[in-house]
Amino acid sequence: MLGVVFWQSAASKPGTIPTNADTAIKVATSGGTVLGQVGFGILADIVGRKRMYGLELILIIFATLAQSLSSSSPGISVVGLIIFWRVLMGIGIGGDYPLSSIITSEFATTKWRGAMMGAVFAMQGIGQLVAALIALIVTTGFKQSLVTAKNAAACDGVCQLAVDKMWRVIIGFGAVPGCIALYYRLTIPETPRYTFDVARDVEKAGEDTKAYIQGKAEGRPDEIRRATIIADSEGRLETPKASWGDFISHYRQWKFGKVLLGTAGSWFFLDVAFYGLGLNNSIILGAIGYSKGDNMYEVFRRNAIGNLILVCAGAIPGYWVTVATVDTLGRKPIQFMGFTMLTILFVVIGFAYDKLLKHNGALLALYVLAQFFFNFGPNATTFIVPGECFPTRYRSTSHGLSAASGKIGAIIAQVVFGPLRQRGAPPGSNDSPWLNHVMEIFALFMLCGLFTTFLIPETKRKTLEELAGEVPGTANFDPGSRSAAYKTNSHQDSGSGEKEV
Repeated sequence: MLGVVFWQSAASKPGTIPTNADTAIKVATSGGTVLGQVGFGILADIVGRKRMYGLELILIIFATLAQSLSSSSPGISVVGLIIFWRVLMGIGIGGDYPLSSIITSEFATTKWRGAMMGAVFAMQGIGQLVAALIALIVTTGFKQSLVTAKNAAACDGVCQLAVDKMWRVIIGFGAVPGCIALYYRLTIPETPRYTFDVARDVEKAGEDTKAYIQGKAEGRPDEIRRATIIADSEGRLETPKASWGDFISHYRQWKFGKVLLGTAGSWFFLDVAFYGLGLNNSIILGAIGYSKGDNMYEVFRRNAIGNLILVCAGAIPGYWVTVATVDTLGRKPIQFMGFTMLTILFVVIGFAYDKLLKHNGALLALYVLAQFFFNFGPNATTFIVPGECFPTRYRSTSHGLSAASGKIGAIIAQVVFGPLRQRGAPPGSNDSPWLNHVMEIFALFMLCGLFTTFLIPETKRKTLEELAGEVPGTANFDPGSRSAAYKTNSHQDSGSGEKEV
């Protein structure tokens, strides 16, 4: 749509956004997301989850609305403006990754924690569905203007005006769900685990827990008792304070460092292929007859319907099958299975690509299966596991680093593999003669993800404290990381001979 509005008078391929501009706009979001994931992840561990949750959504809402109102001027191009706002929007989106994951994790029950976190992540699929529906509704609303042009190059006058309104409505509508959710984010209480483990306010954490069970916003402890307990416990609590030195010391231990390597590595390998495959949606839509039309109305309408089909056929079912099974099958088996199936699917698509092109139904089936096993597989588990397996003081930072690793993979997919698929194509052509080899490379990335999965623990039905190495008697217990462990002042009782702790 941007090509129709802002490149209608271009000397080459009028009505089509230049490849460099298209790539820059896409990468801007991913680049901002990396900054947001790391920045908000660190800040949530320093100042608390509650203080940061909602700020990232305000940023998303503001940047989304500003983006929908952008336009070119003699002093600046529309590409520059959109890149600026998409970087800011990406920072907000990035902040949502660690915050939504760890807040859900720290509030959830152990038994159904995975399902709750999976349901939060599955809202991405619902968002994709609603976005496609909005595009279809807007296209239908401007039908009379769109039917006047046969193709993008001829879409001027009333057609161009209609498309200019369409893309702004579609982008701007993305702020509506955010506005609805903003109140709930700003009023959510601090997680008791953060209050207890990091803020070291035992009394407040206990009262918040009681209030949460009773459905209240937050606990109201007796301030005198609270101050007394804080003063009494300062000399007896052994919780290591978060610092860069402690962070390095903690992850320098292989049993903890390998987990961060596993979560970050798995997310990186996943997103290279996940976002790389998304760049080829137009080929799949063409295969099922939903990429062309007799006029611009048919083009936009079929594209919206095609996206609805792809989302409903593969992505949404995959998300919700994960929600239904993640607490029974386990995170690690689902991730193993997902990477294994994706490796096989990409091998088949890559080595049999020319034959598959002659059978559109087969190519569509493999694409839908890939989307299904992305979401009933590593796309969901890479979001869930980092929110569970790290200590409270570094849970948000570690999740942010893992997620940022994934987005770096997405940037590589957009910058490297996007142009690579067109290697050998005639200048100005949209052909993808190297696409089969790109699919083969993706198969290798999925195989690497299979190996990094060995580094992560199974978190099913385990408490966050046990996973963080804070529970004595468990396999990964680390005395140096034990949460709020009281110093043992053992002494022989003269009367009973028992130890007092």
